[in-house]
Amino acid sequence: MRFLVSFLIALLIGIAIGLYLGRVQFPVQVTDSPMSSLAPLYRDDYAVMVALAYAADRDLAGALDRLRLLEVDNVAQFIQDTTERFISTSRSVSDVRALVTLAEGVGRLTPIMEPYRQVGATG
Repeated sequence: MRFLVSFLIALLIGIAIGLYLGRVQFPVQVTDSPMSSLAPLYRDDYAVMVALAYAADRDLAGALDRLRLLEVDNVAQFIQDTTERFISTSRSVSDVRALVTLAEGVGRLTPIMEPYRQVGATG
């Protein structure tokens, strides 16, 4: 019985100390970081996600608005550079095709991108 009472008192003291430390002494600090502070790897991932969305809905204005959140100087040049880098480093073909579609949408199709260009079926 004595052990149980001692255990419950120790448990309550531990909970009280934990709550004090977690809520008062070291509270959680939430910071909102801008998209422009993303690491290059995540910028690439974001660009691919925007390109995949553009390939699905063909909303160029929406895609450009999403990419402007990265605060790059020239969005069209960013798309071109990212696409050419993906091609040069042999990244996923589906990602490259989506980026090429977006690059073509902004008028930045280059010769290195031509083999990845998706042409609509005619007939």
